Amino acid sequence: MYLNDILQHHRRIASLDERDLDDLVARAKAMPATRGFESKLKIDSTTHLAVIAEIKRRSPSRGALNNDLDPIEIATSYVDGGASCLSVLTDEQFFGGSQDDLQKARNATTVPILRKDFTVDPRDICDARLMGADCVLLIVAALSSTEIMEFHKLAVGIGLDVLVEVHDQRELEVALTVRATLVGINQRNLTTFEVDHQRGIRMASSIPSDVVRVAESGIRTRSDAQRLRDAGFDAVLVGESLVTAKNISERVKDLCV
Repeated sequence: MYLNDILQHHRRIASLDERDLDDLVARAKAMPATRGFESKLKIDSTTHLAVIAEIKRRSPSRGALNNDLDPIEIATSYVDGGASCLSVLTDEQFFGGSQDDLQKARNATTVPILRKDFTVDPRDICDARLMGADCVLLIVAALSSTEIMEFHKLAVGIGLDVLVEVHDQRELEVALTVRATLVGINQRNLTTFEVDHQRGIRMASSIPSDVVRVAESGIRTRSDAQRLRDAGFDAVLVGESLVTAKNISERVKDLCV
């Protein structure tokens, strides 16, 4: 039960956080303008499938992927290969990530960055803005409808773009109810971590045309990318097949169909 274990850990940590939320919100609002994650995907997807390249050291299901990666080197290779945006895991317990990874990647590049983590508390959203992220992830399967609505409103209010991740039609309806403009279809089951390579293709047509469509998980080859592009996706979020590639830049370039 990967997702439940991860959420229990994050909610336990959040319950011990006594920082003043109003102060965090004020500090977040005072940050410089973000780099425009959603707008970058919109622009790039007019000519090719935009790639969100992920910095990921390990995963609960696969174990170590690239534990000793250099976030600066990886980020630079991604951008050299044509990545539109970056995604950086900041979960330490389960994925080996950190805030430091995100900040190093940001300082080494000029592209927008998603903080990839399990958002369970308003302070998590403020932290994303304060550490320099341009976009935050909200996973519908991990949150109540009320939390999704409140977190989405807070994130937008402090200047962040929001990638709302869904796995089925019911979750998509929740995302659209909060007027999400950036929706990710995760092809990975977060309970078993198994990948359904057809999920994105099945669900693509259910996403309104004015919403930026992102396919996540299980994208390894150029043909995988092409099928998703043909199905109507604007972007793909790819991690494992990139951090384990021998030539990272060429692998990214291959996905920009």
